[in-house]
Amino acid sequence: MQPPILQQLSLQQKLITATALVGIGISLAKPPLCGIAIHSIPTSTTRPNSIWKYRFARPAVGSVTKNIRREIAFHQQKIQQQPTAGLERAALAQNYLKMARATGESSWYLLAEQMAQESLVQLPIHNYGAIVVLAKVATAKHNFKQALDLLKKLPPESEALSLLTTSHLALGDVTTARKTADTLAQKVPTLGNLALKALVEVAQGDDLAAMRDFKAAIAAEEPEEVESSAWVRTLSGRFYYKRGQLQQAEELYQSALEILPRYSPALLNLAELSVRQWQADPTQTKDRERAIELYDRFFIINQQAPTIYDHIALRGLARVQKLQGNTIQSNQTWGRAVSKLRSDLTGFGHRRELAQLLMERGQEKDLSEALTLMQAEIKTRQDPETWDTLAAAYLKLGQLPAAQQSIEAALNSGLRDPAITDRAAVIAQARGQLEQASKYREQVRSIDPLFEAGARQALGLGVGLSGLN
Repeated sequence: MQPPILQQLSLQQKLITATALVGIGISLAKPPLCGIAIHSIPTSTTRPNSIWKYRFARPAVGSVTKNIRREIAFHQQKIQQQPTAGLERAALAQNYLKMARATGESSWYLLAEQMAQESLVQLPIHNYGAIVVLAKVATAKHNFKQALDLLKKLPPESEALSLLTTSHLALGDVTTARKTADTLAQKVPTLGNLALKALVEVAQGDDLAAMRDFKAAIAAEEPEEVESSAWVRTLSGRFYYKRGQLQQAEELYQSALEILPRYSPALLNLAELSVRQWQADPTQTKDRERAIELYDRFFIINQQAPTIYDHIALRGLARVQKLQGNTIQSNQTWGRAVSKLRSDLTGFGHRRELAQLLMERGQEKDLSEALTLMQAEIKTRQDPETWDTLAAAYLKLGQLPAAQQSIEAALNSGLRDPAITDRAAVIAQARGQLEQASKYREQVRSIDPLFEAGARQALGLGVGLSGLN
């Protein structure tokens, strides 16, 4: 079975009027050559156990976005009737943001930002809804300092606390993030707040507390939290994946997809898991075929508009093509991923992701650019993955003291990540610190006993915990 040949189609300018939206039209793929229809994508025979099983009625396919579109149309009509209505614009901006999260389409974030700004022009005082939207868009753009500045204008309510937690995590201030997350979960123990608390606990290496709070989050879910229910299961699956508990991770990803069959983070993380299992035993073709089929599914679903996950899917497909020996196809797909990230730099600041891709190809000019990107990125984002990527850039260029300093910063929060710890072992080995390298490798095995060649071949192919905030 061959992977699909991607074909870049035309890019249309997104326009907005008071009554209609026209999305940015960029087709990522034509119908896949393997001919797999969306409804026939094979899934695991493993069924989600009772802990992760969704207790409510699944929404009909497309109903979530259909309901949001209905709300958008309602507020657009209100704005037509009252052109200077600031609160209506704030409500419309919030619905644009809901659509962004439901679809992953980058254009909805930009529309939400534009409408929130217009709302503040019309109603500059006590317009907290518009400020929250701007803060959320700032975090989506990885502009966490701007988000914190905006949050200072809000009263200390739960929504502000959740954004504070996310921003402090991204800035590497795990202690403050833990305080705000604990306060939030204690005041309002909802699905989202408990999951955010678990996310901070993961960053601190408190695995038992994280597992407890992920389960508590799912136990607290409500029927109207469909997208959040899929999000928390994908978060939890990613956590178990990083611990080598692949069956548990797969159950959670499948559970998320049973709720929302088109949920991109779960699709891509399941594809990552499939690549890992395939590379752990290359003689088995079912995992390779499932990975290809999942990427096909992503491209079919998202062929009408660009999403914030496109570069991940393209990188994953390029990796699969390379592992199959399809070097020409792989280079073409890899090039599309780089082009996508370059076009996103001004809007969404994907410097880290672009640096990771450039290092994957490994040409000298790519490595220099990757380091420049990461030296800029570390000024705005200081979470472990960012420090780790900076360490990788220094390592690739042979700047070992700087690489060690960066990897130590990545490990400083207490995060138990096998890939980051493995990089620490490689850096220590390169510096001749053999005993320290051995200790790091023991730590890798204690975190993920199954971390081996298969896991390394799949690195970078999933939506990480920071990307799932």
